[in-house]
Amino acid sequence: MKATIRVRMSAHDAHYGGNLVDGARMLQLFGDVATELLIRRDGDEGLFKAYDMVEFLAPVYAGDFIEATGEIVSEGNTSRKMVFEAKKVIVPRRDISESACDVLDEPIVVCRASGTCVTPKACQRR
Repeated sequence: MKATIRVRMSAHDAHYGGNLVDGARMLQLFGDVATELLIRRDGDEGLFKAYDMVEFLAPVYAGDFIEATGEIVSEGNTSRKMVFEAKKVIVPRRDISESACDVLDEPIVVCRASGTCVTPKACQRR
């Protein structure tokens, strides 16, 4: 089972100089993807228990469009092991104009992670 969301990073997401977005924003997107996966799988939002791996691979800036995907790769009675990937798919081109953007021919992987979520047995509806 897979889920995907796409969001544009805003000036509000920029946390550092040069409009650099905090890496924790990617983890927030992964949390949203995990929630959708758990709702689809169990009929409940469940809980994110832990990340066991996080890799930040490229910078993200305000104006970038990020596509975050996740997949349930294994299941226990209550646990759901998931893998995540965030890719930059559209970038602003401020060198051309304030509103110019390019769709990337090859998306840039900016973050990968894996972790475990839990849906208590009493909350599972599927």
